[in-house]
Amino acid sequence: MEPDVTAERPDSPFHTVGTDHITVIGSNVADTIEYYRDLLGMSLVLRQPNLDQPEVTHLFFDTGDGRILTFFVTDDRPSNPNPQRTGLGQVHHLAFTIEAERLEEIKAALNDAGYGYNEFDRGAFHSLYTRDHNGLTIELAVDKYEIPGDRRGEVLARAQQARVEAGAEYVDDEHMEEAIEALGMEVVRNETPDADSGVGGVE
Repeated sequence: MEPDVTAERPDSPFHTVGTDHITVIGSNVADTIEYYRDLLGMSLVLRQPNLDQPEVTHLFFDTGDGRILTFFVTDDRPSNPNPQRTGLGQVHHLAFTIEAERLEEIKAALNDAGYGYNEFDRGAFHSLYTRDHNGLTIELAVDKYEIPGDRRGEVLARAQQARVEAGAEYVDDEHMEEAIEALGMEVVRNETPDADSGVGGVE
């Protein structure tokens, strides 16, 4: 049986109310701060020993909206920029929101810092894919439409419905616009450049 795709809360014993933080096993303090603070612009808001393993440093970064990304690091771990291999239970990529009007500036900054990227139009959003200093895939996503943060799930669920009704394989602009209008919101499109969808995988 196909699972329901809906923004309605499931009938479960309890519900989460948001994302508190995500923790990644990192390499060392200097390289982690250089990438996440000095390149991506995340404020370093807390640094302390790992409560479970005091010889490990725990770095806390504000990703821009109060949601936190943390790293367990030690100074004896060199960074390894080779692409990570993913498997069950491992992280495929981390995605962060960027501002549409700064897209070209961000691409230039990545190039200047020696980080390549792929650029794709993903239908619901427009994304740059790059890798951090340890080979972890980082997605920098522009919302193609202005949507209140607390209604994103609702819009995506309605766009899914429109996609299925249209017999389309993937969500695209027309499904997003139909969803936004159906939910009584104004369709406001952010300016993004033309790009391939990237269907079939990321290099």
